[in-house]
Amino acid sequence: MIDDSLRWLGPRPDLNEPVLVVMLSGWIDAGGAARAAIEAIEEEAETLPIAEFDDDTYVDFRARRPVMELREGLHSVLHWERITLSTGRDQTGRDLLVLAGPEPDMAWHRFTRTVGEVASEFGVRQMAHLGAYPFAVPHTRPARLSVSSPSQDVLARVSFLRSSIDVPAGVSASLEREMHDREIPALGIWAQVPHYIAAMSYPAASVALLDGLREATEIVIDGATLRSEVQIQGRRLDGMISGNDEHATMIEQLEQIYDASDDAVDIDVDPSALEMRSGDELAEELERFLRDQD
Repeated sequence: MIDDSLRWLGPRPDLNEPVLVVMLSGWIDAGGAARAAIEAIEEEAETLPIAEFDDDTYVDFRARRPVMELREGLHSVLHWERITLSTGRDQTGRDLLVLAGPEPDMAWHRFTRTVGEVASEFGVRQMAHLGAYPFAVPHTRPARLSVSSPSQDVLARVSFLRSSIDVPAGVSASLEREMHDREIPALGIWAQVPHYIAAMSYPAASVALLDGLREATEIVIDGATLRSEVQIQGRRLDGMISGNDEHATMIEQLEQIYDASDDAVDIDVDPSALEMRSGDELAEELERFLRDQD
């Protein structure tokens, strides 16, 4: 029996081995890349909400206050942040479940158990959650992906980078464990965003997440608008950086680190030093530059 903190908006749909795609805001999402990717998925898959999680159970409204629309004194609308479950189909007709909204502020055990019960009821064949984090990489190279999963079998199926680190976890990590315990393959797909533009939108990372989702789950989402924005933003960034020798040097050094990857090439450059020396300054200049563009 599914927890009563989930409210169904209508009859439960009949789905054929859907993939569950998750993006819950509030944890790491550099450049808003994961949010943009999930919005592209919702648009192309023409998702429709089928259920909502109870706000009072999971959301701290002092931290996520509703937005009031006030027009010349008239209070017309109050917008509440809600965690929703939606359904749709990718370009090949495969069924999707999309879990999106704010990351729960409380009751994580209850939330993950409820999502697990939903996944079991609908026969979910795989779960993937999306995220993005800032890293010392250049915008002049393709955005790289890294992976997290409780399953060695899942790790073996994808070509993404493997990291070794102890880091505070988001609720997505709890969902990975819940799915794994239910024998549902689960993974996190994480895009690297250049640290000097982590506060701006970065469509290249969103496109990488969509491509990674396709590799991991065979879900096909084109993201045509995002792909066109990659070229536009790349030209703007190149134009900005070409006017500053120090910034151009930093990009060149980041390119060397990126290109060396795991190869045995000795490059005497500390990415953290690059960030301290040029990253913050470059980020400020880029923000000003992009704000001035049409």
